[in-house]
Formats: sequence, C-alpha cells, structure tokens
Amino acid sequence: MSFSVVIPARYASSRFPGKPLADLAGKPMLQHVYERACESEAVRVVIATDDERIAAVARGFGAEVCMTSSDHPSGTDRLQEVVHTLGFYADDIVVNVQGDEPLIPPRIINQVAHNLMALPAAGIATLSEPIETVESLLNPNVVKVVTDHQGMALYFSRAPIPWPRDAFMQGQGEMPGGFSWQRHIGLYAYRVKMLNDFVAWPPAPLEQTECLEQLRALWHGVGIHVDAADEAPPAGVDTPEDLARIAELLAGK
Repeated sequence: MSFSVVIPARYASSRFPGKPLADLAGKPMLQHVYERACESEAVRVVIATDDERIAAVARGFGAEVCMTSSDHPSGTDRLQEVVHTLGFYADDIVVNVQGDEPLIPPRIINQVAHNLMALPAAGIATLSEPIETVESLLNPNVVKVVTDHQGMALYFSRAPIPWPRDAFMQGQGEMPGGFSWQRHIGLYAYRVKMLNDFVAWPPAPLEQTECLEQLRALWHGVGIHVDAADEAPPAGVDTPEDLARIAELLAGK
C-alpha cells in the first residue's frame, strides 16, 4: 500500500514572516523539507500553500503545489482541503510533514505511514520520544502523551502525565524514576476518511482547553497509534535564530 506526503507552507508568521522562503544553505528552507520528503517512500509529495509567492518558488524547484484557503482554523482542516481538491480516496494514507522541518528524517515519515497501514482500526499514527529532564516534563510547550499496552493513545496533554505523585511530593528538582515519560512528536499519518470526518466535527471541549487539535479525534473515538520514533527529529525552525543553528548543522555535515 502506498502513501502520499503533504507539506503545508504559509507565508504569514508572527515570529518569522516568509519563513518557508528563507535561505538555508543556498536553497529556500521549504526546498529542503520537500527534498527530505522525496527521499521517503511516498509516491506523491504535494506542497499546500495559500500564498502565490511560495507557490511560484515551489513550482520553480519542481514541486507539485495545491493552493488552499487562508481561513482554515487548524492544520488538519487545511490538509483535508488538499485531499478533497486532489481527489484522494477514503482509504488513502497521507503524511503531514511540517514545512519548517528541513532536517526531518525520511525514515520516520515512512515509519508513521507503515504503522497506519498495519493498523486498520487506527485513523491516525504518530510518534513520540522520551522526556529526559524535569524541565521538559513541566514545560507546557512540550506535549506529553500516554498510551495503552498496544501503543494506542489514551491522552495528550500539556500537563505532566502521568503525574508522579509520590516523587513530586518530595519536590520537583529531579526527573522521577519508574516511568518512561513521552514527548509527542507532531508528525502524523492520516486515513483520508478520518480527515473528512474531522472537518465535519466541531472543536471538542478538550481540544479547546488544551489547544491540541488531536484531542478532537480522541473525543470522537478515533484510534491514534503512537510509536517510539526510530530516529529523533532535530528541532524545527520557529525563528531566524533557529534557521542559523540549522545552517551551522548543515555546514558541519
């Protein structure tokens, strides 16, 4: 069974306007993301954008482009517009690769796609990695995930879950033992049918409270499979400083 990749790329960014087109080692950053996706086993890689400047550059380096609305409330809604516009079938699998991750390993793109293929009962597959420090465990910007014994998500939260009651009663200065806390990695594979259902559902109370759109899927009983990432993805680009750091990494490579 095959899969496709969609890369959303927006020009507007409060911290880094025009980020997808920023130069990185002589290429637009978006081109690096596209090339990593093309190194995966995907049969089709599409860049989704609402900006003609991004579309023109993407077509210039040979990418397929799908123009989308600028009014989507979530990235998942944008992805659904792409699969609808391009006529994907309900049982097709699509991996959403963020347009600000120029060093994403192709190996983990394959991993989420293969995991979803192997689990007919799941509508979404995603990844996680261990949380190593108490600072990350307590950081609300680090999304935590807990699963059952089969790797199916029980919950995602910005709070430390599960809460290590006994350890934290003695203070929060050290990482507690006895459990492997997991940080959610925001790489998703979706079945198209799930995307079509998702946009028909109103935002769920849990989603609105935590500001985590994957909770809408859990709220409606969608199975989300979570696997330990085969390779830890480097951090993405949120600021010009992040871009400079990745440029140094590429220069060292």
